[in-house]
Amino acid sequence: MEASGSPRPKKVRPTQSAVKVMFIVAYDNDGVILHHVVSPRQTENADYWNIHLITLDKAVAQKYEPTWDSIDARPIPQWYDDAKFGIFIHWGVFAVPSFGSEWFWDFWKDQHKQEYIDFMKENYPPDFTYQDFARDFSAEFFNPEDWADIFQSSGAKYVILTSKHHEGYTLWPSKASFSWNAMDVGPNRDLVGELAAAIRQNTNLKFGLYHSLFEWYNPLYKQDEAANFTTQNFVHQKTMPELYELVENYKPEVIWSDGEQPADADYWTSKEFIAWLYNDSPVKDTVVINDRWGKGTVGVHGGYYTYADRYNPGMLLAHKWENCMTIDKRSWGYRRNAKLSEFLTMDELLQTLAETISCGGNLLMNVGPTKDGMIAPIFEERLRDMGSWLDLNGEAIYYSKPWTSQNDTLTPGVWYTKSGDNTVDSYVYAIVLDWPQSGNLTLGAPHLVQESTVTLLGYTGDLVWETRGNTTVVTFPDKARVSGEWAWVLKMTNVS
Repeated sequence: MEASGSPRPKKVRPTQSAVKVMFIVAYDNDGVILHHVVSPRQTENADYWNIHLITLDKAVAQKYEPTWDSIDARPIPQWYDDAKFGIFIHWGVFAVPSFGSEWFWDFWKDQHKQEYIDFMKENYPPDFTYQDFARDFSAEFFNPEDWADIFQSSGAKYVILTSKHHEGYTLWPSKASFSWNAMDVGPNRDLVGELAAAIRQNTNLKFGLYHSLFEWYNPLYKQDEAANFTTQNFVHQKTMPELYELVENYKPEVIWSDGEQPADADYWTSKEFIAWLYNDSPVKDTVVINDRWGKGTVGVHGGYYTYADRYNPGMLLAHKWENCMTIDKRSWGYRRNAKLSEFLTMDELLQTLAETISCGGNLLMNVGPTKDGMIAPIFEERLRDMGSWLDLNGEAIYYSKPWTSQNDTLTPGVWYTKSGDNTVDSYVYAIVLDWPQSGNLTLGAPHLVQESTVTLLGYTGDLVWETRGNTTVVTFPDKARVSGEWAWVLKMTNVS
Protein backbone atom coordinates (compact mmCIF):
# COMPACT_ATOMS: atom_id res chain seq x y z
CA MET A 1 0.00 0.00 0.00
CA GLU A 2 1.05 3.58 -0.60
CA ALA A 3 0.62 6.66 1.57
CA SER A 4 -2.99 7.36 2.49
CA GLY A 5 -4.88 10.05 0.69
CA SER A 6 -3.70 9.27 -2.86
CA PRO A 7 -6.20 10.67 -5.37
CA ARG A 8 -8.27 8.64 -7.79
CA PRO A 9 -6.25 8.17 -11.01
CA LYS A 10 -7.41 9.87 -14.16
CA LYS A 11 -8.96 7.71 -16.87
CA VAL A 12 -6.77 7.15 -19.91
CA ARG A 13 -8.66 6.89 -23.21
CA PRO A 14 -6.68 6.07 -26.37
CA THR A 15 -8.06 6.96 -29.77
CA GLN A 16 -9.61 4.13 -31.75
CA SER A 17 -7.24 4.78 -34.63
CA ALA A 18 -4.09 4.35 -32.58
CA VAL A 19 -3.85 0.54 -32.54
CA LYS A 20 -6.12 -2.44 -32.94
CA VAL A 21 -5.06 -4.13 -29.74
CA MET A 22 -3.80 -2.52 -26.55
CA PHE A 23 -1.83 -3.91 -23.65
CA ILE A 24 -2.61 -2.59 -20.20
CA VAL A 25 0.15 -2.42 -17.64
CA ALA A 26 -1.79 -1.86 -14.42
CA TYR A 27 -0.13 -1.22 -11.11
CA ASP A 28 -1.97 -2.11 -7.93
CA ASN A 29 -1.45 -0.13 -4.71
CA ASP A 30 1.67 -2.12 -3.89
CA GLY A 31 3.31 -1.25 -7.20
CA VAL A 32 2.85 -4.78 -8.52
CA ILE A 33 2.35 -4.98 -12.28
CA LEU A 34 -0.76 -6.75 -13.53
CA HIS A 35 -0.94 -7.57 -17.23
CA HIS A 36 -4.00 -7.87 -19.46
CA VAL A 37 -4.55 -7.60 -23.20
CA VAL A 38 -7.72 -5.79 -24.22
CA SER A 39 -9.25 -3.84 -27.05
CA PRO A 40 -9.17 -0.04 -26.86
CA ARG A 41 -12.92 0.03 -26.24
CA GLN A 42 -12.54 -2.12 -23.14
CA THR A 43 -10.27 0.46 -21.58
CA GLU A 44 -13.26 2.78 -21.14
CA ASN A 45 -14.15 0.75 -18.05
CA ALA A 46 -10.67 0.59 -16.58
CA ASP A 47 -10.59 3.89 -14.72
CA TYR A 48 -10.07 2.27 -11.34
CA TRP A 49 -6.51 1.33 -12.33
CA ASN A 50 -3.45 3.47 -12.56
CA ILE A 51 -3.02 2.61 -16.22
CA HIS A 52 -0.33 3.06 -18.80
CA LEU A 53 -1.33 1.99 -22.31
CA ILE A 54 1.26 0.94 -24.82
CA THR A 55 1.07 -0.76 -28.21
CA LEU A 56 1.30 -4.52 -28.34
CA ASP A 57 4.69 -4.57 -30.06
CA LYS A 58 6.09 -2.82 -26.96
CA ALA A 59 4.07 -4.84 -24.49
CA VAL A 60 6.73 -7.42 -23.82
CA ALA A 61 8.69 -6.33 -20.73
CA GLN A 62 11.96 -4.62 -21.59
CA LYS A 63 14.98 -6.84 -21.25
CA TYR A 64 17.79 -5.07 -19.46
CA GLU A 65 21.33 -5.86 -20.50
CA PRO A 66 24.32 -5.96 -18.11
CA THR A 67 25.54 -2.57 -19.32
CA TRP A 68 25.24 0.78 -17.61
CA ASP A 69 23.46 2.29 -20.61
CA SER A 70 20.74 -0.33 -20.35
CA ILE A 71 20.53 -0.41 -16.54
CA ASP A 72 20.47 3.38 -16.24
CA ALA A 73 17.56 3.55 -18.71
CA ARG A 74 15.22 1.77 -16.30
CA PRO A 75 12.83 4.23 -14.63
CA ILE A 76 12.88 4.30 -10.84
CA PRO A 77 9.56 2.81 -9.65
CA GLN A 78 7.14 5.59 -8.78
CA TRP A 79 6.47 4.34 -5.26
CA TYR A 80 9.95 5.43 -4.20
CA ASP A 81 9.58 9.07 -5.23
CA ASP A 82 6.09 9.19 -3.70
CA ALA A 83 7.32 7.76 -0.39
CA LYS A 84 9.85 10.53 0.44
CA PHE A 85 10.77 9.24 3.90
CA GLY A 86 12.36 5.99 5.07
CA ILE A 87 14.06 4.48 8.12
CA PHE A 88 17.61 3.09 8.08
CA ILE A 89 18.65 0.52 10.73
CA HIS A 90 22.33 -0.16 11.47
CA TRP A 91 22.53 -3.33 13.55
CA GLY A 92 25.27 -5.90 13.94
CA VAL A 93 28.05 -7.16 16.20
CA PHE A 94 29.28 -3.56 16.52
CA ALA A 95 26.28 -3.02 18.83
CA VAL A 96 28.05 -5.13 21.48
CA PRO A 97 31.01 -2.83 22.22
CA SER A 98 28.67 0.04 21.24
CA PHE A 99 31.55 2.43 21.52
CA GLY A 100 32.54 5.16 19.10
CA SER A 101 31.16 3.88 15.82
CA GLU A 102 29.95 0.89 13.81
CA TRP A 103 33.46 1.01 12.32
CA PHE A 104 34.81 -0.17 15.72
CA TRP A 105 36.69 -3.20 14.37
CA ASP A 106 38.51 -1.27 11.65
CA PHE A 107 39.26 1.73 13.88
CA TRP A 108 40.73 -0.65 16.46
CA LYS A 109 42.67 -3.13 14.34
CA ASP A 110 43.56 -1.35 11.11
CA GLN A 111 43.49 2.38 11.74
CA HIS A 112 44.80 1.93 15.29
CA LYS A 113 42.87 4.83 16.74
CA GLN A 114 44.06 5.37 20.26
CA GLU A 115 40.67 5.75 21.92
CA TYR A 116 39.65 2.31 20.64
CA ILE A 117 42.95 0.73 21.69
CA ASP A 118 42.54 2.24 25.16
CA PHE A 119 38.92 1.08 25.39
CA MET A 120 39.90 -2.52 24.68
CA LYS A 121 42.92 -2.44 26.97
CA GLU A 122 40.88 -1.08 29.87
CA ASN A 123 37.85 -3.36 29.49
CA TYR A 124 38.87 -6.67 27.88
CA PRO A 125 41.67 -9.26 28.27
CA PRO A 126 44.67 -9.01 25.90
CA ASP A 127 43.65 -12.02 23.78
CA PHE A 128 40.07 -10.81 23.21
CA THR A 129 39.11 -10.71 19.52
CA TYR A 130 36.33 -8.90 17.68
CA GLN A 131 34.74 -12.27 16.94
CA ASP A 132 34.38 -12.78 20.70
CA PHE A 133 31.86 -9.93 20.77
CA ALA A 134 29.44 -11.97 18.63
CA ARG A 135 28.37 -14.31 21.45
CA ASP A 136 27.02 -11.28 23.30
CA PHE A 137 25.00 -10.07 20.32
CA SER A 138 21.98 -11.59 22.04
CA ALA A 139 18.89 -9.79 20.68
CA GLU A 140 16.94 -11.22 23.63
CA PHE A 141 14.58 -8.23 23.69
CA PHE A 142 14.17 -8.02 19.92
CA ASN A 143 10.44 -7.97 19.17
CA PRO A 144 9.97 -7.32 15.44
CA GLU A 145 6.33 -6.38 15.94
CA ASP A 146 7.40 -3.62 18.35
CA TRP A 147 9.89 -2.33 15.79
CA ALA A 148 7.22 -2.42 13.09
CA ASP A 149 4.90 -0.37 15.28
CA ILE A 150 7.58 2.27 15.90
CA PHE A 151 8.45 2.52 12.22
CA GLN A 152 4.80 2.72 11.18
CA SER A 153 4.19 5.48 13.71
CA SER A 154 7.14 7.46 12.31
CA GLY A 155 5.32 8.18 9.06
CA ALA A 156 8.07 6.45 7.06
CA LYS A 157 7.05 4.54 3.94
CA TYR A 158 10.02 2.18 3.70
CA VAL A 159 12.56 0.65 6.05
CA ILE A 160 16.07 -0.62 5.27
CA LEU A 161 17.96 -3.01 7.56
CA THR A 162 21.70 -3.70 7.43
CA SER A 163 21.69 -7.37 6.44
CA LYS A 164 25.50 -7.32 6.60
CA HIS A 165 27.87 -4.46 7.38
CA HIS A 166 31.60 -4.34 6.60
CA GLU A 167 32.33 -6.70 9.51
CA GLY A 168 30.86 -9.53 7.41
CA TYR A 169 28.42 -10.81 10.05
CA THR A 170 25.07 -11.58 8.42
CA LEU A 171 21.74 -11.07 10.17
CA TRP A 172 20.29 -14.06 8.35
CA PRO A 173 21.48 -17.70 8.16
CA SER A 174 23.50 -17.22 5.00
CA LYS A 175 24.95 -20.33 3.40
CA ALA A 176 27.88 -18.17 2.33
CA SER A 177 28.73 -17.01 5.87
CA PHE A 178 29.22 -20.18 7.89
CA SER A 179 29.61 -19.60 11.65
CA TRP A 180 29.56 -15.81 11.22
CA ASN A 181 25.83 -15.19 11.11
CA ALA A 182 22.97 -14.54 13.52
CA MET A 183 21.73 -18.12 13.43
CA ASP A 184 25.08 -19.79 14.18
CA VAL A 185 26.48 -17.38 16.76
CA GLY A 186 24.71 -14.80 18.92
CA PRO A 187 20.91 -14.75 18.99
CA ASN A 188 20.39 -17.97 16.98
CA ARG A 189 17.65 -16.25 15.01
CA ASP A 190 16.92 -15.16 11.46
CA LEU A 191 16.72 -11.45 12.23
CA VAL A 192 16.18 -10.40 8.61
CA GLY A 193 13.34 -12.84 8.13
CA GLU A 194 11.61 -11.92 11.37
CA LEU A 195 11.67 -8.20 10.66
CA ALA A 196 10.61 -8.67 7.04
CA ALA A 197 7.58 -10.69 8.15
CA ALA A 198 6.62 -8.19 10.87
CA ILE A 199 6.88 -5.22 8.52
CA ARG A 200 4.76 -6.87 5.84
CA GLN A 201 2.16 -8.25 8.21
CA ASN A 202 1.70 -5.17 10.39
CA THR A 203 2.49 -2.09 8.31
CA ASN A 204 2.21 -0.57 4.85
CA LEU A 205 5.96 0.03 4.64
CA LYS A 206 8.20 -1.33 1.90
CA PHE A 207 10.96 -3.59 3.21
CA GLY A 208 14.51 -3.08 2.00
CA LEU A 209 18.00 -4.35 2.80
CA TYR A 210 21.45 -2.80 3.04
CA HIS A 211 24.33 -5.06 2.00
CA SER A 212 28.06 -4.38 2.07
CA LEU A 213 29.86 -5.71 -0.98
CA PHE A 214 33.22 -5.99 0.78
CA GLU A 215 34.35 -7.18 4.22
CA TRP A 216 37.28 -5.70 6.07
CA TYR A 217 39.12 -8.89 6.99
CA ASN A 218 37.63 -11.72 4.97
CA PRO A 219 40.63 -13.76 3.72
CA LEU A 220 39.09 -14.22 0.27
CA TYR A 221 38.64 -10.47 -0.10
CA LYS A 222 42.15 -9.76 1.11
CA GLN A 223 43.52 -12.26 -1.46
CA ASP A 224 41.59 -10.58 -4.28
CA GLU A 225 42.77 -7.20 -3.06
CA ALA A 226 46.38 -8.40 -3.01
CA ALA A 227 45.95 -9.56 -6.61
CA ASN A 228 44.77 -6.05 -7.54
CA PHE A 229 41.26 -7.49 -8.04
CA THR A 230 42.32 -9.61 -11.01
CA THR A 231 40.82 -12.59 -9.17
CA GLN A 232 37.17 -12.79 -8.02
CA ASN A 233 37.10 -15.58 -5.45
CA PHE A 234 35.44 -13.37 -2.83
CA VAL A 235 32.79 -12.17 -5.28
CA HIS A 236 31.86 -15.64 -6.53
CA GLN A 237 32.01 -17.40 -3.16
CA LYS A 238 30.69 -14.70 -0.82
CA THR A 239 29.27 -11.41 -2.13
CA MET A 240 27.10 -12.55 -5.01
CA PRO A 241 25.76 -15.73 -3.35
CA GLU A 242 24.64 -13.51 -0.45
CA LEU A 243 22.86 -11.00 -2.69
CA TYR A 244 21.00 -13.68 -4.63
CA GLU A 245 20.08 -15.33 -1.33
CA LEU A 246 18.69 -12.11 0.07
CA VAL A 247 16.57 -11.32 -2.98
CA GLU A 248 15.20 -14.82 -3.44
CA ASN A 249 14.47 -15.46 0.24
CA TYR A 250 13.33 -12.04 1.51
CA LYS A 251 12.25 -10.14 -1.63
CA PRO A 252 13.51 -6.69 -0.55
CA GLU A 253 12.11 -3.78 -2.54
CA VAL A 254 15.22 -1.69 -1.91
CA ILE A 255 18.78 -2.96 -2.32
CA TRP A 256 21.06 -0.45 -0.59
CA SER A 257 24.54 -1.45 -1.71
CA ASP A 258 27.67 -0.18 0.03
CA GLY A 259 31.37 -0.94 0.40
CA GLU A 260 32.04 -0.72 -3.32
CA GLN A 261 35.48 0.90 -3.09
CA PRO A 262 38.19 0.39 -4.27
CA ALA A 263 37.18 -2.25 -6.84
CA ASP A 264 35.16 -1.47 -9.94
CA ALA A 265 31.78 -2.85 -10.97
CA ASP A 266 33.36 -5.44 -13.26
CA TYR A 267 35.12 -7.02 -10.30
CA TRP A 268 31.89 -7.08 -8.30
CA THR A 269 29.85 -8.32 -11.31
CA SER A 270 27.36 -5.64 -10.29
CA LYS A 271 25.90 -5.11 -13.75
CA GLU A 272 25.14 -8.80 -14.18
CA PHE A 273 23.40 -8.91 -10.80
CA ILE A 274 21.35 -5.77 -11.46
CA ALA A 275 20.29 -7.03 -14.88
CA TRP A 276 19.04 -10.23 -13.22
CA LEU A 277 17.37 -8.17 -10.52
CA TYR A 278 15.48 -6.09 -13.11
CA ASN A 279 14.69 -8.97 -15.49
CA ASP A 280 14.10 -12.16 -13.55
CA SER A 281 14.07 -11.60 -9.79
CA PRO A 282 10.88 -11.88 -7.70
CA VAL A 283 10.97 -8.08 -7.19
CA LYS A 284 11.88 -7.10 -10.75
CA ASP A 285 8.93 -4.71 -11.20
CA THR A 286 9.16 -2.81 -7.91
CA VAL A 287 12.74 -3.01 -6.65
CA VAL A 288 14.79 0.16 -6.23
CA ILE A 289 18.59 0.33 -6.00
CA ASN A 290 21.13 2.99 -5.15
CA ASP A 291 24.42 3.91 -6.82
CA ARG A 292 27.16 2.16 -4.80
CA TRP A 293 28.07 -0.72 -7.12
CA GLY A 294 31.77 -0.19 -7.85
CA LYS A 295 34.49 2.42 -8.06
CA GLY A 296 33.22 5.38 -10.07
CA THR A 297 29.50 4.51 -9.95
CA VAL A 298 28.42 6.85 -7.12
CA GLY A 299 26.34 9.69 -8.52
CA VAL A 300 26.72 8.24 -12.03
CA HIS A 301 25.12 4.79 -12.37
CA GLY A 302 22.42 2.68 -10.77
CA GLY A 303 19.04 3.81 -9.47
CA TYR A 304 18.77 6.80 -7.17
CA TYR A 305 21.98 8.58 -6.23
CA THR A 306 23.38 8.88 -2.70
CA TYR A 307 26.62 10.74 -3.54
CA ALA A 308 27.86 10.57 0.08
CA ASP A 309 26.57 9.91 3.58
CA ARG A 310 24.51 12.84 4.90
CA TYR A 311 24.46 14.39 1.43
CA ASN A 312 22.26 17.49 1.40
CA PRO A 313 23.02 19.78 -1.57
CA GLY A 314 20.54 22.56 -0.80
CA MET A 315 19.56 22.83 -4.46
CA LEU A 316 17.45 20.93 -6.95
CA LEU A 317 19.20 18.03 -8.67
CA ALA A 318 18.28 16.56 -12.04
CA HIS A 319 18.44 12.93 -10.90
CA LYS A 320 16.53 11.35 -8.02
CA TRP A 321 18.68 11.27 -4.90
CA GLU A 322 18.57 10.30 -1.24
CA ASN A 323 19.91 11.91 1.91
CA CYS A 324 20.90 9.07 4.26
CA MET A 325 21.63 10.52 7.66
CA THR A 326 21.67 9.66 11.35
CA ILE A 327 19.79 10.89 14.39
CA ASP A 328 23.03 10.30 16.33
CA LYS A 329 25.38 12.89 14.85
CA ARG A 330 28.48 10.77 15.38
CA SER A 331 27.54 7.17 14.63
CA TRP A 332 25.23 4.95 12.59
CA GLY A 333 25.39 2.18 15.19
CA TYR A 334 24.26 2.40 18.80
CA ARG A 335 26.66 4.11 21.23
CA ARG A 336 26.47 3.58 24.98
CA ASN A 337 28.61 6.67 25.52
CA ALA A 338 26.45 9.05 23.45
CA LYS A 339 25.44 12.36 25.05
CA LEU A 340 22.06 14.05 24.64
CA SER A 341 23.65 16.96 22.78
CA GLU A 342 24.91 14.50 20.16
CA PHE A 343 21.40 13.64 18.94
CA LEU A 344 19.60 15.80 16.42
CA THR A 345 16.62 17.69 17.79
CA MET A 346 13.19 17.67 16.16
CA ASP A 347 13.84 21.16 14.82
CA GLU A 348 17.04 19.93 13.18
CA LEU A 349 15.40 16.79 11.80
CA LEU A 350 12.52 18.73 10.28
CA GLN A 351 14.91 21.24 8.76
CA THR A 352 16.75 18.34 7.11
CA LEU A 353 13.46 16.85 5.91
CA ALA A 354 12.25 20.15 4.45
CA GLU A 355 15.55 20.88 2.71
CA THR A 356 15.77 17.36 1.29
CA ILE A 357 12.21 17.03 -0.03
CA SER A 358 12.18 20.57 -1.47
CA CYS A 359 15.27 19.72 -3.50
CA GLY A 360 13.80 16.51 -4.91
CA GLY A 361 15.42 14.00 -2.55
CA ASN A 362 14.22 11.30 -0.20
CA LEU A 363 15.22 11.29 3.46
CA LEU A 364 16.55 8.04 4.97
CA MET A 365 16.81 8.52 8.74
CA ASN A 366 18.98 6.09 10.69
CA VAL A 367 18.60 4.51 14.14
CA GLY A 368 20.99 2.08 15.81
CA PRO A 369 19.41 -0.62 18.00
CA THR A 370 21.15 -2.09 21.06
CA LYS A 371 22.80 -5.51 21.14
CA ASP A 372 19.77 -6.92 22.94
CA GLY A 373 17.36 -5.68 20.28
CA MET A 374 15.94 -2.50 21.76
CA ILE A 375 15.42 0.80 20.00
CA ALA A 376 16.57 3.34 22.56
CA PRO A 377 13.88 5.70 23.91
CA ILE A 378 15.47 8.77 22.35
CA PHE A 379 15.29 7.17 18.89
CA GLU A 380 11.72 6.05 19.48
CA GLU A 381 10.73 9.52 20.65
CA ARG A 382 12.23 11.18 17.59
CA LEU A 383 10.51 8.72 15.25
CA ARG A 384 7.10 9.04 16.88
CA ASP A 385 7.40 12.84 16.93
CA MET A 386 8.26 12.76 13.23
CA GLY A 387 5.13 10.71 12.66
CA SER A 388 2.99 13.19 14.56
CA TRP A 389 4.32 16.01 12.41
CA LEU A 390 3.68 14.06 9.21
CA ASP A 391 0.16 13.16 10.33
CA LEU A 392 -0.58 16.88 10.31
CA ASN A 393 1.64 18.09 7.47
CA GLY A 394 2.24 15.03 5.32
CA GLU A 395 0.41 16.42 2.28
CA ALA A 396 3.37 18.79 1.80
CA ILE A 397 5.74 15.79 1.76
CA TYR A 398 4.23 12.59 0.35
CA TYR A 399 3.68 12.55 -3.44
CA SER A 400 4.99 16.12 -3.62
CA LYS A 401 7.20 17.58 -6.34
CA PRO A 402 9.83 20.33 -6.22
CA TRP A 403 8.42 23.79 -6.90
CA THR A 404 9.97 26.54 -9.05
CA SER A 405 11.88 27.85 -6.02
CA GLN A 406 13.26 25.41 -3.48
CA ASN A 407 13.64 27.97 -0.70
CA ASP A 408 12.39 31.50 -0.30
CA THR A 409 14.31 34.27 -2.01
CA LEU A 410 13.80 36.71 0.86
CA THR A 411 13.15 34.96 4.18
CA PRO A 412 15.50 32.18 5.31
CA GLY A 413 14.11 28.97 6.77
CA VAL A 414 11.22 28.65 4.29
CA TRP A 415 11.24 25.65 1.90
CA TYR A 416 8.75 24.93 -0.87
CA THR A 417 7.07 21.88 -2.38
CA LYS A 418 4.08 21.55 -4.66
CA SER A 419 1.35 18.95 -4.92
CA GLY A 420 2.26 16.03 -7.14
CA ASP A 421 1.29 15.54 -10.75
CA ASN A 422 -1.30 12.95 -9.76
CA THR A 423 -3.51 15.47 -7.94
CA VAL A 424 -6.46 17.28 -9.45
CA ASP A 425 -5.82 20.61 -7.75
CA SER A 426 -2.43 22.31 -7.61
CA TYR A 427 -1.07 23.61 -4.33
CA VAL A 428 2.20 25.18 -3.31
CA TYR A 429 3.38 24.46 0.23
CA ALA A 430 5.75 26.62 2.25
CA ILE A 431 7.41 24.78 5.13
CA VAL A 432 8.20 27.49 7.67
CA LEU A 433 10.88 26.38 10.12
CA ASP A 434 10.56 29.37 12.50
CA TRP A 435 7.34 30.99 13.68
CA PRO A 436 7.44 34.68 12.67
CA GLN A 437 7.98 36.71 15.82
CA SER A 438 6.17 39.75 14.46
CA GLY A 439 3.18 37.67 13.42
CA ASN A 440 3.78 38.46 9.73
CA LEU A 441 5.77 36.36 7.28
CA THR A 442 7.17 38.08 4.20
CA LEU A 443 7.76 35.82 1.20
CA GLY A 444 9.69 36.73 -1.91
CA ALA A 445 9.16 33.65 -4.10
CA PRO A 446 5.39 33.10 -4.46
CA HIS A 447 3.20 35.60 -6.29
CA LEU A 448 -0.50 35.44 -5.47
CA VAL A 449 -3.54 36.76 -7.30
CA GLN A 450 -6.94 37.89 -6.11
CA GLU A 451 -8.33 34.34 -6.27
CA SER A 452 -5.47 32.89 -4.21
CA THR A 453 -6.05 31.45 -0.76
CA VAL A 454 -3.55 30.81 2.03
CA THR A 455 -4.23 28.36 4.83
CA LEU A 456 -2.10 26.94 7.64
CA LEU A 457 -2.16 23.19 8.20
CA GLY A 458 -3.36 22.58 11.74
CA TYR A 459 -5.47 25.75 11.82
CA THR A 460 -9.08 26.23 10.74
CA GLY A 461 -9.83 29.08 8.36
CA ASP A 462 -8.05 31.15 5.73
CA LEU A 463 -5.14 33.43 6.60
CA VAL A 464 -5.01 37.10 5.74
CA TRP A 465 -2.40 38.02 3.14
CA GLU A 466 -1.51 41.02 1.02
CA THR A 467 0.88 41.95 -1.77
CA ARG A 468 3.51 44.56 -0.97
CA GLY A 469 5.57 45.38 -4.01
CA ASN A 470 7.10 42.11 -5.19
CA THR A 471 6.49 40.32 -1.91
CA THR A 472 3.62 38.51 -0.23
CA VAL A 473 2.96 39.19 3.45
CA VAL A 474 1.03 36.51 5.34
CA THR A 475 -0.47 37.23 8.76
CA PHE A 476 -0.14 34.26 11.10
CA PRO A 477 -2.88 33.49 13.67
CA ASP A 478 -2.54 33.20 17.43
CA LYS A 479 0.00 30.41 17.92
CA ALA A 480 -2.01 28.93 20.77
CA ARG A 481 -4.80 28.09 18.30
CA VAL A 482 -2.52 26.17 15.93
CA SER A 483 -1.75 22.45 16.20
CA GLY A 484 1.88 21.41 16.18
CA GLU A 485 5.01 22.71 17.84
CA TRP A 486 7.66 22.45 15.11
CA ALA A 487 7.81 23.67 11.48
CA TRP A 488 4.50 25.02 10.19
CA VAL A 489 3.14 24.56 6.67
CA LEU A 490 1.34 27.14 4.55
CA LYS A 491 -0.88 25.83 1.77
CA MET A 492 -1.39 28.25 -1.12
CA THR A 493 -3.60 28.14 -4.23
CA ASN A 494 -3.32 29.99 -7.53
CA VAL A 495 0.39 30.64 -7.13
CA SER A 496 2.64 31.86 -9.90
